Amino acid sequence: MARGKPIYEGKAKILYEGPEPGTLIQFFKDDATAFNGERHAILEGKGVLNNRISEFIMTEIERIGIPTHFIKRINMREQLIRAVEIVPLEVVVRNVAAGSLCKRFGLTEGEALPRSIVEFYLKDDKLGDPMVSEDHITAFSWANPQEIDDMMAYALRVNDFLSGLFSAVGIRLIDFKLEFGRQYEGEMMRLILADEISPDNCRLWDSKTNEIMDKDRFRKDLGGVVEGYREVAKRLGIWRDSDERSDTNGPVLVASNDGNNR
Repeated sequence: MARGKPIYEGKAKILYEGPEPGTLIQFFKDDATAFNGERHAILEGKGVLNNRISEFIMTEIERIGIPTHFIKRINMREQLIRAVEIVPLEVVVRNVAAGSLCKRFGLTEGEALPRSIVEFYLKDDKLGDPMVSEDHITAFSWANPQEIDDMMAYALRVNDFLSGLFSAVGIRLIDFKLEFGRQYEGEMMRLILADEISPDNCRLWDSKTNEIMDKDRFRKDLGGVVEGYREVAKRLGIWRDSDERSDTNGPVLVASNDGNNR
C-alpha cells in the first residue's frame, strides 16, 4: 500500500497521507524518549512491537463498541488509520499509585487507589503537559462538556476492559494514557479513540513480581525495554519466537489472530 507525503512526525510515530481521502498511514518508529525529549534512544524492534500490540488492543476495543481510528495493520511498522482532528488533551486513568501521582500526593508506589482516577493533561511539551481541570478545558474551548463526558466514559470502559485483559495474562494495569480525535463525515462529527495503546503509554507490572514491563524501564534506566514489550506481546498471544526477524530489508507482514488484520 503506497503512502503519501509525511504530514506530521512525533516522538514515536510518523503520519503520512493515506491512499484514500480521510485516511492516514501511521508509522511506528524505534525511538524512545522520556522527560519531554530530554532522554532519547533508538531501541531496535520497539516500533514493531508497539504496532502489533496496539493493533490487537484497538481491534478488541472496537469489539466492545468503542470507536477507534484504527482500520488495519499494513505491515510490521505501519497501520492504516482514520484521519481525525486530535483533541489537545491526554486522558490518564490511574488504578495504582505510580509516577507523578506519588510525587503530588505523597503516595507509596504500588499502593492501590480507592477507585480509578481520571485526569486530563494539556498536550503541550513546552509547558510540560500540565494537568488541567474541566473548567480549564471548557473555558479555553479544548473540548465541550459533552466531549468531556464522552472521553471519561470511554476511558473508564477501556480501563475495565484492559484491566481484565491484562489480569488474565498475569499483568497488572497500573495506569495508561489515551488520546481522542474528532472524525468528520460531512456535517456529522463523532469522537473516537486515537493514537495507540501499547507499553509506551501504559504502565504494566507483572502481577506476581511487580516487574516493570513498560516504558518505565527506559525512564528509570533499567534496561531490557524491548524485552519487556516483547513479553507483553507474548503473554497476549500475539508474538511468537518465530516472529523474531529483522525488518531492515523492508516491511514483513505478520498474520493477525483473526486473519484479516481487523
